[in-house]
Amino acid sequence: MKNFEVVIGLEVHVHLLTQSKAFCGCSTKFGLPPNSATCPVCLGLPGVLPVLNEKAFLYAVKTALALNCQIQDVIKFDRKNYYYPDLPKNFQISQYEMPLAHNGYVDIEHSGREKKIRINRVHLEEDAGKLMHDEKRGLSYLDLNRTGIPLLEIVSEPDLRSAEETSTYLQNIKSILLYLKVSDCNMEEGSLRCDANISVRPKGENALGVKAELKNMNSFKAVRDALSYEGRRQIDLRKKGEKIAQETRLWDEAKAMTAPMRTKEETHDYRYFPEPDLAPFTIERVEIEKIKSALPELPQVKKKRFISKYKVSEYDANALTRDRAVSDFFEETIRIVDKPKEIVNWLLGDVAAILNERKIPIEKAPFKPAHLASILRLIQSEEITGKIAKEVLQGVFDTGSQPEAIVDKKGLKQIKDAGELSGIIEGVLTENKKSVEDYKKGKKNAITFMVGQVMKKTKGKANPQKVNEILRKKLGSQI
Repeated sequence: MKNFEVVIGLEVHVHLLTQSKAFCGCSTKFGLPPNSATCPVCLGLPGVLPVLNEKAFLYAVKTALALNCQIQDVIKFDRKNYYYPDLPKNFQISQYEMPLAHNGYVDIEHSGREKKIRINRVHLEEDAGKLMHDEKRGLSYLDLNRTGIPLLEIVSEPDLRSAEETSTYLQNIKSILLYLKVSDCNMEEGSLRCDANISVRPKGENALGVKAELKNMNSFKAVRDALSYEGRRQIDLRKKGEKIAQETRLWDEAKAMTAPMRTKEETHDYRYFPEPDLAPFTIERVEIEKIKSALPELPQVKKKRFISKYKVSEYDANALTRDRAVSDFFEETIRIVDKPKEIVNWLLGDVAAILNERKIPIEKAPFKPAHLASILRLIQSEEITGKIAKEVLQGVFDTGSQPEAIVDKKGLKQIKDAGELSGIIEGVLTENKKSVEDYKKGKKNAITFMVGQVMKKTKGKANPQKVNEILRKKLGSQI
């Protein structure tokens, strides 16, 4: 491995978040009955004419600008010809020699250093259908609902040098798309997919090696694992002096290996020619500037601002800004209660855990910034303990009620009265004479156990500082 380097270029495919398809009015909703969201246009029946979806086009321009690309002066579509069962027209409306945009870049941070990953092109096309294979029955099922959904392809230059770098780059692309709100980036539903072109070469060489294209990677883990395996496989072949085939390979997650699918096509195999049913057109520079000026603050910029303005760590800033909804939640909360460190701890800790457990994004949760601000205020005013706060958090997720209402309804207010606590502590000392003796013998950690017993008896409602204070006084008087 030391004498070789891996060279990777990524093709990211993104479903744009439109209600209708790229060239017809059929629904793009996921999960509809098979073949119910189709029409003569997306099925390519004779005599039909495609009409470009304006929203899809504007989303494509918006994305290209966010990726620092130059927008093409003339927009032209082409036919990409190939025969496959999930492509009913036997061609795909795409863009070839005049893509929507080109010469962009994305900055990534990996292993403590920044690196610029160049983007070769961004182009707009339509998606194909979906084949589902039933190996037991020897049948294949065809669902054409996906046919014609607007698909944006983002093609990088071969600037990536490891599986980890590639995963970071893909995560950055996903974050940018989510910030722009042009895609839901749901990898399980196929809204965000990628193919990787990977080759190896001796270190110091500039020429590219023979590449393999990897498909069927539907998670960040799959991307890392597939590229790591394929890099090792190709290096082993080079060491043995064996030839590497230019081919398309599938990632088999169950076997944790790649396997050949077909010989890799060359560009001329697709017989591109201009799409005769869609006339070339131009987009005015003033429109491009208008779209550019309306772009939101993007993740890398927001991350640096969070570090500077709120003094959060680089790690926390990364986690906060990966998802626009999470970063917005953080800033909305901080506008109510100025406690950035506490907000970060709750957001990336207990709140994130509940969201993961319930498999919901933060923007769809009943828990809102005002709820978190209220919980922090209740802790600060010593109305509730940190342990009780977690119970209140669960209550908000379950009911959507205000934290104060949950505290009152469940009687969760913190016990701060010295007299009441003193009585409870006396009971704990009586029940745990061995711990008392251990403390008298110098085992100071015995007090931790007794504090825990008090908290247990009060179901977490006792003020921990007061419990410690009273315990030490009582134990001190007995020594």
